[in-house]
Amino acid sequence: MRWDDFRRSGNIEDRRGGDGGFRLPTGGGGGLGIGALVVLGLVGWALGIDPRVLISGAEMLTGGSSGYVTEQQTKPGTPSDKDGQFVAAVLGNTEDVWGKVLPQQTQTPYRQPGLVMYTGGTRSGCGSAQSAMGPFYCPLDQKVYLDVAFFEEMRSRFRAGGDFAYAYVIAHEVGHHVQNLLGILPKVQRAQQQAGSQAEANRLSVRVELMADCLAGVWAYHSNTGWNALEPGDIEAALNAASAIGDDRLQQASQGRVVPDSFTHGSSAQRMRWFTRGFQNGKIAACDTFAAQQL
Repeated sequence: MRWDDFRRSGNIEDRRGGDGGFRLPTGGGGGLGIGALVVLGLVGWALGIDPRVLISGAEMLTGGSSGYVTEQQTKPGTPSDKDGQFVAAVLGNTEDVWGKVLPQQTQTPYRQPGLVMYTGGTRSGCGSAQSAMGPFYCPLDQKVYLDVAFFEEMRSRFRAGGDFAYAYVIAHEVGHHVQNLLGILPKVQRAQQQAGSQAEANRLSVRVELMADCLAGVWAYHSNTGWNALEPGDIEAALNAASAIGDDRLQQASQGRVVPDSFTHGSSAQRMRWFTRGFQNGKIAACDTFAAQQL
């Protein structure tokens, strides 16, 4: 991926490293602590947005955590290290793409999201954020939260490494921001409240996630046509990442069986298909998973 020439975004809050601040108890154990779940539940209730939408990346990883969130000092602006430069470059390119594409295709102005880089844990507008949650977008503060250690997890645990695979993850979360600007997230919550079963509510979550995958593909299309960003093998790397974090593969690996009614992000095949659809079309309208009879 040719990202060196991308404009760097200044909408970064760097909270990585350091031992300063205080530690926030989150309930201990692996995955989400009870404190984070309670806070996210309350935020979802108050905003009319399903907590699973607020923590879109939470099902990706369920590794252990210390049970605490360490609050680090924030350094605003573009980080100077390699990881920070990469994240700022990808975010800057999403800003440049969506700043043109969103108003052109939907007559909706694009408001740039923030992105918080952190280590281990931090606070978000949606409650405590931990590395075990994976990357996620919080609509309450309109920020993406990312511990870049997730990229190492992708490479070592899921065998889905590479710059473009990592860029796909960021673009997916920015896709949720686009959905938020279009008013889709609260509509999904209202539909889930009217759902007749948890399985039906889960199917709505899957449509939200697959649409974000498709929007990541739309970004990739315009990034390539406008900046010649892609190199051979990049799309394959993104598809490999989409496949690696499909609900079916994660469930098979973690519990030895697949339960489609419990899917919240979509199967590997679905995630690859919708990313490809966005990349081939470059159109937001092509990403309407809610109108699609077949996912």
